[in-house]
Amino acid sequence: MARLKILFTVSECFPFAKTGGLGDVAGALPLALKTRGHDVRVVMPRYRSTTKFPSTRLAGPLGVPMGWGVEWVGVHRADLTSQSEAGTRVPLYLLEHDGFFDRDGVYGDKGGSFGDNLERYGLLSRGTLELCRYLGFEPDVIHAHDWPTSLVPIYLDTVERGTELERAASILTIHNMAYQGWHAGDDSWKVGLTHAQAQRLGLLLHGSMNLLMGGIRHSTIVSTVSPKYAREIQTPDGGEGLDGLLRARGGDVIGVLNGIDEHAWNPAADKHTAAPFSVSDLSGKAACKAALQRELGLEERPDVPLIGLVSRLVAQKGIDVFAEALPRILDLGAQVVVLGSGESWAESSFRALSHASRSFRGWIGMNEGLAHRIEAGADLFLMPSRYEPCGLNQLYSQRYGTLPVVRSVGGLDDTVDNGVTGFKFDDLTADALANTVSWAVSIYRDDPGRFRAMQQRSMMKPLGWGHAARQYEALYRLAIGKRRGRL
Repeated sequence: MARLKILFTVSECFPFAKTGGLGDVAGALPLALKTRGHDVRVVMPRYRSTTKFPSTRLAGPLGVPMGWGVEWVGVHRADLTSQSEAGTRVPLYLLEHDGFFDRDGVYGDKGGSFGDNLERYGLLSRGTLELCRYLGFEPDVIHAHDWPTSLVPIYLDTVERGTELERAASILTIHNMAYQGWHAGDDSWKVGLTHAQAQRLGLLLHGSMNLLMGGIRHSTIVSTVSPKYAREIQTPDGGEGLDGLLRARGGDVIGVLNGIDEHAWNPAADKHTAAPFSVSDLSGKAACKAALQRELGLEERPDVPLIGLVSRLVAQKGIDVFAEALPRILDLGAQVVVLGSGESWAESSFRALSHASRSFRGWIGMNEGLAHRIEAGADLFLMPSRYEPCGLNQLYSQRYGTLPVVRSVGGLDDTVDNGVTGFKFDDLTADALANTVSWAVSIYRDDPGRFRAMQQRSMMKPLGWGHAARQYEALYRLAIGKRRGRL
């Protein structure tokens, strides 16, 4: 098969900047595609957080047309590298504009979202295309992600008409429909579009500009991060107001499951945990459990089920349902540990319970090492999400033989086999969650052979990026054919 030229345009990319799952995808999928022989490159902003990574500033500035004139940006070259594939490198280009990107935070700070995000990500989107000319790189496909780069497909259909970039297909991956990039309709001029153009191009809704909506209309293919989420967003319950548009795109909306970095999340060689273990020798998992109980000041008992939750403490993750069910879960004689931050009521409630209970510990904040130790040491892992485009923790959990208890939505439903590699429930209620945990705990206590077999099945599942890379490669070829056929 012919080698493809692929350009990723992203607002975050691990390890340079990350706020969520998009950062993980952008840091892993390009490398997986590179190992398949493709010419892959990535472009993102040079945030303050990225400056600690080594990079080389390329000669000459890059001029980026904006509504008020040309903005000049610097271009830095760094590399994405693979820990599992020695020598694999993907060029990563950082667009430097201190006025827009030299800040604490990616999309906002403690005061909320930055008020000039339209200009910031308009610069990234238009800069992505100007960078192609700067580098002499003509991609076969440009892979945009979420609303911050949704202008790229729109620009390909407008300002790039008749240029060398017109033939580039576009893929827009939606990681979370809840974030759509709403901006004032009268501000379209800032990204080089008149109000009449924005209206004609389908960016305006109820007088406001919706960048994700425009990207959905103009991208060659729309993808999501799980097959079930692709179906859910085409319904009124999951579409966040854009379900009709997504249904109209029909077969162009396709779900591809995320993978995980099987090198970073490897129980046999995890630098964060107390002992290594594998599917053929789970003795190290018992040592990890004992070490986690000691670290958190819980009673060190192998017979007590230890349940973990690592999450943003927000409504999307069903944290209110978890809090309601928590007394019943503790009444089962289980130990529970929570790691995360989010809504103030949840943080204060879990802090208070940590001091009052001998069986519960809440760690407020994020701690990468502790997240690994919870995945390794817990017996069960909770994810009672209201919606979950893909989810990663249920994949980490299965890799570590920690059986996930999940609500059957989005990628959680796609990746957990009920009673085989984990436990699922349908209704978003405290009763449903508590009853499902009770079922899991009863198997843990009364049928340890079955519990061990479930752990081993979950650990044997292929969870890496190889399969996703093959599926995206097929999507790219489909999109290229569609784009060039249409032109």
